[in-house]
Amino acid sequence: MVFLSIPNGKTLSIDVNPNTTTISAFEQIVHQRTNVPQPLLRYSLRMGNPSRVFHDSLLLSDLGLRCFSTVIIHVPLLGGEQGALPPPDEPVTWITVARLEEADGHTAMVWNTIDMCINTLQRGGAVIDREYWMNAARACERDGFVVTCKAIIKNFIGIGVDEEDMKTTWLADAEMSKKSGCVETARAIYAHSLTVFLTKKSIWLKAALLEKSHGSKESLDALLRKAVTYVPQAEVLWLMGAKEKLLAGDVTAARAILQQACGVIPNSEDIWLAAFKLEYENKELELGRILLAKARERVGTEKLWMKSAIVERELGNVDDERRLLDEGLKQFPTFFKLWLMLGQLEERFNNLEHAWKAYESGLKHCPSCIPLWVSFANLEEKNVNGLNKARDILITARKKNPHVAELWLASIQTELRHDNRGEAEHLMSKALQVCPRSGILLAADIEMSTRPRRKTKSFDAMKKCSCDPHVTAAVAKLFWQDKKVEKARAWLKRAVALNQDIGDHWALYYKFELQHGTEESQKEVLAKCVACEPKRGEKWQAVSKAVENAHQPIEAILNKVLIALIKEEKAA
Repeated sequence: MVFLSIPNGKTLSIDVNPNTTTISAFEQIVHQRTNVPQPLLRYSLRMGNPSRVFHDSLLLSDLGLRCFSTVIIHVPLLGGEQGALPPPDEPVTWITVARLEEADGHTAMVWNTIDMCINTLQRGGAVIDREYWMNAARACERDGFVVTCKAIIKNFIGIGVDEEDMKTTWLADAEMSKKSGCVETARAIYAHSLTVFLTKKSIWLKAALLEKSHGSKESLDALLRKAVTYVPQAEVLWLMGAKEKLLAGDVTAARAILQQACGVIPNSEDIWLAAFKLEYENKELELGRILLAKARERVGTEKLWMKSAIVERELGNVDDERRLLDEGLKQFPTFFKLWLMLGQLEERFNNLEHAWKAYESGLKHCPSCIPLWVSFANLEEKNVNGLNKARDILITARKKNPHVAELWLASIQTELRHDNRGEAEHLMSKALQVCPRSGILLAADIEMSTRPRRKTKSFDAMKKCSCDPHVTAAVAKLFWQDKKVEKARAWLKRAVALNQDIGDHWALYYKFELQHGTEESQKEVLAKCVACEPKRGEKWQAVSKAVENAHQPIEAILNKVLIALIKEEKAA
């Protein structure tokens, strides 16, 4: 016989022989007599140091029990030795025990406890509050009980959710968990979601993004490898894997991923272009050339023809460049970039008549392409007495594209290049009537104005376009001219923040810091510009797209644009 001391103060006698009764059999008897589920049992031979023994085949005598010994039953955190026995339908009971198991390092018992919890609750007909359990999982993570958190998610996330709503609801749960800083909860939600929706690209992508921002390189790599196994047609997952390898400096691994992707999705333009870009940026032009030849055979999109011509241009193969452009235009006559490149090719070698034909043909197929109109006008302007023809081209362009600010600006700049200031101001007046909220026009209007009128012009422009980067940069220049250094710096900083892709503004900001800043501030602007990788801006594009600058780093492009700004300032 063994005596049992339970938390309500009573002592029960149990007719067992310690020398022949196993712990497992003893716990079953205790459960029948006390209603305490076996996983909740903590007991000791004397007060203090309650424990749970998992070697169920051991005998009671192995614990030191003898006949007439007293076993004290403990219910931790639920009243201790003096408290009531835990109600099996009380969630906190199970959560507490799972936490204790995790604290003791008994991971398997954590899962068993939560499994038993949901079975007990459902068998007893208890109403399960899903939101309570989701919040409990997040609370467990915050307290460091990650296994308990995961077990709760696995067992309770589907409670009360219709099958058609599962994906949406679970993704919303994960987002809420991320926003509240519960990364492990979100990770557990994605992991469980992927057991149900194994082929859903969106869930794999969200899980990958979570690993990218909060996991390790190894965990992200493992997840992406698994993802493309189950969703092999998901281009974005292949591309993400390759990009991560590139960022880690492992070009060989990135190349292998893209090669595999090309085999799995042979008709993907994005995959072929990424594979080409890798070779292009590593100056492996011959490899890039071979890739593009294969891509044209299998996919043959207009971008692939354009990239093919670019490679030949850089290799100096003029005939092949022209051939590819001609062949591409036969297949894609409405792709304006091919016409533009053909015209520029002829201009490079002073074949002005052929360039003229290229632009004219291009505009027949692409009448709404603004760069083609501007290039055509600029070509005519180079000829003797070409101003009138350039005007006519731009007038025609504006008639066909009446509300395009870039065409009005091109006309204004054409007049200014020929010192026709009156005509330029007249055009600006008309342009602002047609495009009253155009940032590029308002900025140009400020710079064209006489010094006394610039303040008024800038005030009016800010009222119309307070968040336009061009207007902001123009106002910054005024402060700079008035030697209001801190205000100029603040407005230039704001200009690049409004649109980080405009390289001209980064060059202006860098020029300002070179004149008025410290070495530290100059390095900061340079680093931010390099990180943003700008691609827009009139001067920036003119420099970055020049053949000789094809593989120049951002810093080199920035310095060349800076030189162009200085030359422009001296000329003015």
